[in-house]
Amino acid sequence: MSSLGLCKMASSQTGMASENLNIFRLMSWNIDGLDERNIEERTMAACDTIMKLAPDVVFLQEVVPSTNIILKARLSSKYSIYEGNQVSYFTCTLVKKSTECRITKSLVQPFVNSQMGRNLLMVNACYKNIYISLLNTHLESTAPAQAERLAQFQQALGEMQIKDPDRAVIFGGDTNLRDKEIASMGGVPKGIIDLWEACGADPKTKFTWDTTTNDNLDWESGRYKPKIRFDRLYLRPAAGHCTNLSISSFTLIGNDRLPGCRRFPSDHYGIVCDFDILPGEM
Repeated sequence: MSSLGLCKMASSQTGMASENLNIFRLMSWNIDGLDERNIEERTMAACDTIMKLAPDVVFLQEVVPSTNIILKARLSSKYSIYEGNQVSYFTCTLVKKSTECRITKSLVQPFVNSQMGRNLLMVNACYKNIYISLLNTHLESTAPAQAERLAQFQQALGEMQIKDPDRAVIFGGDTNLRDKEIASMGGVPKGIIDLWEACGADPKTKFTWDTTTNDNLDWESGRYKPKIRFDRLYLRPAAGHCTNLSISSFTLIGNDRLPGCRRFPSDHYGIVCDFDILPGEM
């Protein structure tokens, strides 16, 4: 079965955590700590979703010191938390604590020309018999920063390509990328899979930042309300003889209003991907 195999589903909701040891689940979500309104309720809701869905790995962006305290209080008993920074706003990668998990390396690689303190948070692990590299990021924001954003994207893609071929590599987060920007560089390199596209490019799960359906952001720039696929995930499969990952579902989360504030957990919808674990050669 190929890593490009068709997904089993690509809906706007996902079910409870799977107990199947042959499934690997990854979540990515910009939880918008920069918006101080209802921040505790929204962050607690994000934690509730993580606890309910029990992903093996979580990529978070726009964590701030106050929300990091909540994350640690709610999740550190079940997850090891790796931080891209500890000031301003930053990324965090959560890896489920398990006897099946061994972290071999974690490091932060700066984007040296970033004007926004952005970086690439990298964690190497052996998890569920998969040798895996996890690359979490928040690329440069805003349309005028296109050149720097593309340079950061290409740096991350380069890191994916140079990883040991016996490792599966997952890269993503809030990339702030526009489709036309990726087209301008000729698409992603051969051997790297865009997971939304691999799941059939369902329009219902395309736009993770959608001001037509999510009103957390007070959009006041005229009648036009943008919707963009800012949040993206990419896979570079391991070499064919190794334990590998094959994408099986791509879903969006965080698209229900909270009962208290009547807002969404974030102005971004999160992504949850399930992968089948393909055993390697004995």
